[in-house]
Amino acid sequence: MLGHTLVSFVDNVMVGQMGTAELAAVSLGNSFLFIAMSLGIGFSTAITPLVAESDSEGNFASGQSVLKHGVFLCTLLSVVLFGLILLGKPLMSLMQQPEEVVALALPYLDLVAISLIPLIIFQAFKQFSDGMSKTVFPMYATIIANIINVLLNYVLIFGKFGFPQMGIVGAAIGTLISRGAMLVILIVLLKRNKKTAPFLAGLNFRNIQKRMSKKLLNLGFPSALQMFFEVALFTAAIWLSGVLGKNMQAANQIALNLASMTFMFAMGLGVTAMIRVGNQKGLRNFTELRRVAQSIFLLGLLFAIGFAVIFMLFRFSLPNLYVNVNDLSQIQDTREVVASAASLLLLAAIFQISDSVQVMVLGALRGMQDVKIPSLITFISYWVIGFPVCYFLGKPNMFGGVGIWIGLLFGLTTASVLMYLRFQYLTKKWINNERID
Repeated sequence: MLGHTLVSFVDNVMVGQMGTAELAAVSLGNSFLFIAMSLGIGFSTAITPLVAESDSEGNFASGQSVLKHGVFLCTLLSVVLFGLILLGKPLMSLMQQPEEVVALALPYLDLVAISLIPLIIFQAFKQFSDGMSKTVFPMYATIIANIINVLLNYVLIFGKFGFPQMGIVGAAIGTLISRGAMLVILIVLLKRNKKTAPFLAGLNFRNIQKRMSKKLLNLGFPSALQMFFEVALFTAAIWLSGVLGKNMQAANQIALNLASMTFMFAMGLGVTAMIRVGNQKGLRNFTELRRVAQSIFLLGLLFAIGFAVIFMLFRFSLPNLYVNVNDLSQIQDTREVVASAASLLLLAAIFQISDSVQVMVLGALRGMQDVKIPSLITFISYWVIGFPVCYFLGKPNMFGGVGIWIGLLFGLTTASVLMYLRFQYLTKKWINNERID
């Protein structure tokens, strides 16, 4: 999970050396991509609990069917989302964003949007691999992809080894190539493993069945909405920050990128909860299901507290990684960006805890194949509660960027509390029914 965010981290750090406008442009371009990614990645999570349940039952045919239909639907969805991004490009000029930022962001988005197709197809295979408890394969693929991305960024952004200096367009090319490589590497690893290779043998899109497609859609669509509602809230925060100027948008991107990286530890544990809860659901051992999930929640909470302390202690040092402090021509902009990012990191430290809890509990609920009520919870938390607070407190005459992040904190905290109450209710109900049976 961290590997996905490291691609953005590398892009941000390297592009940030060119100036705050370039960093803000990457932020704006990725905001469109992240909305589409949230739908694709969220939908793909439906694959994991079904594969985990089939794995615990020893049902090979079911697991292979989930993989085939999951890859088919994710491929179809990736192409549709790519088309929607291209259709949505004109919105960038209507959002009151800085003109120089929009001019830089448009060519960046053209290329990085293509990377959405291999990324979402990769997610289908990744979720299958996770469901088979082979989480190391996607990890290897993302590590290698990040190395490729770093090397290509260095060569293409700054024009090394005879290549032209391409700036943020070079970062987009690096992202596209590395994500394509990530997909190929994962497929090769799965085909070479004795446990997973039989599932990929003869994989094709013939004989697509309505029943399995409908089952994946029933699980995947609400899961996609859950992730969409959260990512759309953070995307709205990027756009609201852009109204406050390029420096606040750059500061928001720094704090958001750092918070996203630490969040991926919790998201990884959320996937763990989804796998192990799915296993126990297949075995119908609901008491053990509850114990396993709560153990994962505790572990993630300890990680979140640790990251919160790091953000508080190093809130001025961490933003310096993203800017060129030696560029005297932009020293005033750089100082403003670092100071604003430091303030946002204080709030990020606090919502680490809420954000970690909600994504881990959501993973457990997905493992239980409970997706409809959590979708409603995410909508209420982020858009009925979180966004109005972001919008009101984020006005220039209120708290500006800090106010936007206070709204994020409200939304995430509401989601974490309601998700946990939902988990408690369902597990108690299942355990009571188990005892009656």
